[in-house]
Amino acid sequence: MSRNGQQRYDPYATAGIVVGDFTMPRGTVYRAHTHPLHQLAWSPQGLLRVRSEQGVWLLPPSLALWIPAGLAHVTESAGDAVMRSAYVAPACCPHIDWREPTVLAVTPLLRALIDHLVRTDLAADARTRAEAVLLDELHPVPVTSVSVPTPRDPRARTVAERLTAAPADGRTLAAWGTEVGASARTLARLFVAETGLAFGQWRERLRMQAAMPYLAAGLAIEAVAHRVGYATASSFTAAFHRLVGVTPRQYFPVDS
Repeated sequence: MSRNGQQRYDPYATAGIVVGDFTMPRGTVYRAHTHPLHQLAWSPQGLLRVRSEQGVWLLPPSLALWIPAGLAHVTESAGDAVMRSAYVAPACCPHIDWREPTVLAVTPLLRALIDHLVRTDLAADARTRAEAVLLDELHPVPVTSVSVPTPRDPRARTVAERLTAAPADGRTLAAWGTEVGASARTLARLFVAETGLAFGQWRERLRMQAAMPYLAAGLAIEAVAHRVGYATASSFTAAFHRLVGVTPRQYFPVDS
């Protein structure tokens, strides 16, 4: 992959699926780009973050993201990661009609197939069979993107930036208003107008995003809950399930 994130594979290559393997040290960013092929973004090691106009996805090794051909997106490493992406020619999967990024479960079979298709010495018929099985093994999971828009107004933006740095901070809007020079009502109105979310909803989403790298690192759920502002593991788990669509341990299996 080039430094701006453009994948280098020939879209007219004879293979229906080609797999790229990229080491992504902490802080690596492939800026907004598109591919002529569908992309199955997956990391067997570390945590990927993919951003598009449709949302933001954090992907542990148990999940991959189907990115439709032509969709602009940004890919980042959240910590040290290895990205192993399958690029799929649209002509070989006319039955797949996902027009938006779609989260998929990475089963042991799918992982093995991606690893298998990295090889360049496969006979054409063996590659064709493996590609067909890979496409049959793509199963969406009910995971919701957790995007956290940033307000534009400098007062609300200051609150957002300070909470991003310290998501466990539980101060009320009235307390924040005293600090940034705005009433609680003004701040509440700004968050709704500029993020589409009430302040409490916005902070909850922020906390879920902040929690994901800790969960990916294998921290106990109770420790993660306290780090991002929840009094108990159960209250954090309930909020995570409500917002993301699965429990923390479904999103980040312990053995992943």
